[in-house]
Parts: sequence; C-alpha cells; structure tokens
Amino acid sequence: MMEWTDRHARYFLRLLAPRTLLFTEMVPALAVWHNDPERFLAYSAAERPLAVQFGGSDPEQLAHCARLAEAWSYDEVNLNVGCPSDRVQAGAFGACLMADPGRVADCVAAMAESTRLPVTVKHRIGVDHLDSYDHLTGFVDQVAAAGCRTFYVHARKAWLQGLSPKENREVPPLDYGRVYRLKRDFPALEVILNGGITRTETLLETLDRGLDGAMVGREAYTNPWALAGWDRALFGAAGAGVPDRHAAVRAFLPYVETELAGGARLQHLARHILGLFNGCPGGRRWRRHISEQAHRSGAGPEVIEQALALVPEAPAVA
Repeated sequence: MMEWTDRHARYFLRLLAPRTLLFTEMVPALAVWHNDPERFLAYSAAERPLAVQFGGSDPEQLAHCARLAEAWSYDEVNLNVGCPSDRVQAGAFGACLMADPGRVADCVAAMAESTRLPVTVKHRIGVDHLDSYDHLTGFVDQVAAAGCRTFYVHARKAWLQGLSPKENREVPPLDYGRVYRLKRDFPALEVILNGGITRTETLLETLDRGLDGAMVGREAYTNPWALAGWDRALFGAAGAGVPDRHAAVRAFLPYVETELAGGARLQHLARHILGLFNGCPGGRRWRRHISEQAHRSGAGPEVIEQALALVPEAPAVA
C-alpha cells in the first residue's frame, strides 16, 4: 500500500474503525537508515493501534528500524515479504525474499533482538516456481524459529517476471485452503489471511475456520465505509466509530483544517476520502467535485463541505 495508507489516510480510517489494527504503508529500511526517521515514522497518536511495515533485506538496517519503531511507540513491527513490484525487487526485498527463507530468518532474528515489539511477517504462499506447500511450510518453520509468531499470508503466489503488481493481485488464483491448512499445521502460530477479501461473510469465515484474523488492503481503502462495518462485525456496536458517512466527513474536517494550516495541500488529504460514498446516491457528484476542486491553489475545507452537500443525508431513525 505504498503511497496509499499514509498518515492522512490512517487518521481518516481510524474514525471509521476505532479498534482495527492499522498498518503504515511499506517503508524502505534503506531510506530510514540514511534519512531523518521522522519523515517516515511520524504519525498521530489517534491512529493507534498501529503497526509499522518495513521492506528490506539487510539485518542491520532492519534492526535499526525495529529499534526506531519501539522508540516511536508503534504497536507492532512488520517485515514485508510479499510485495512484487519492480521497484521493490530492485532493492532485493519484498516477494523475492520468499526464495531465501534463511535471509528472512536472519532479518527477523535481528529485529526481534532489537525490540520488545512483536515482529511479524507478511508474505505470499509462494513465488515463481517455488510454490509448493512444502516450500511454504519450510519458509514459515524457519522464520518462526527466528522469533516470528504472527504471519500475514496473502493467499496468492507472486510471479516476479511477466506480471505487473496489479496483475499479481488478480491473476494468480487465490488459495485460501492452503492458508487454512497452514494454521492447522502450525496451531501455535498466529495465521492471518490476506487477499481478495471484500465481504463481511468472508472475513467472519476466517475466524470460524480457525484463523486468527484477516488483513484487508485495497478494499478498505477504496471502499472505506466497509471497514466501519467490519469493525462493528468483529468487535460489536459498543465502542464503534462514527455513526454514518456524513458524520465521518464532519469528524475529519477539523483534522483537515489543522493540516492545511501546517502547510499541507487539500488534494493530499481529500484523495483518501473519495471512495466514502461509493454506491450511494450523489456519490459520483461527491467524487467529481473533490477531484475537480481539491487541487486548485488555495483550496480549503469548503471544497469538502460543498461536496458533502451534494450527497443526500439519510434521515435519522427515531
């Protein structure tokens, strides 16, 4: 979710889902190693609980990142071994590391020795021709021995040559059965399903069938109101977030005003709320108004307020 789930997106999503664990976008460990960590690690306390996700393959750099994650009071530090993009492959990390479980284990061990935070791993069920169940269990066994107890498993293999990152999210078939089998074979580990989840029923089925949770990426971003429903379905109505979509926008506006006063641009904030009214009357007008106006010089909160007025508000239920 690089360049998607930045701190502005996470602040908005937290309004919808107060109890769901949120993740940062993947942060390259090399960038943190060479630059001011505040540029990559700063966040609002309102975003917690929050996991920081790093991409890298150098144990020393990742240990440094893990120490910083604890110093910045994150709740979890995650190593991404699932991203198939060319940019990530060029840095020798992401999904290509599925072919080198020993390297991943070394990275996890270095991270675990450097922090008291949980060190977790996100990965695929296979990569290229290394897609047998034996390879998957060998990977998990070796990485678990290094100190990882939680595995977020994207239930697709990754093809590193010939498929774009988008195609790698769609073309390789989902194999949820392999993830369920992994949990049965490693009952002491936390196994969390990722990939293709768009319906509440699918999410709840993961728990009914013994998994420890579900991770949802693009569906939660492009259809954020679904995340509010999932938070309620998993944790109950008590303590839920904002009651409706209009309330979500109104709750977000003070944050927008503060960030604009600090020098942010409206387009960088408003892009994260475009999908809020997907499927609703007026949703297209909402998206069009923000898309046409938010990038203009001097655009302020009034752009969002004007867009909100284009969406009929559901009557209150007595």
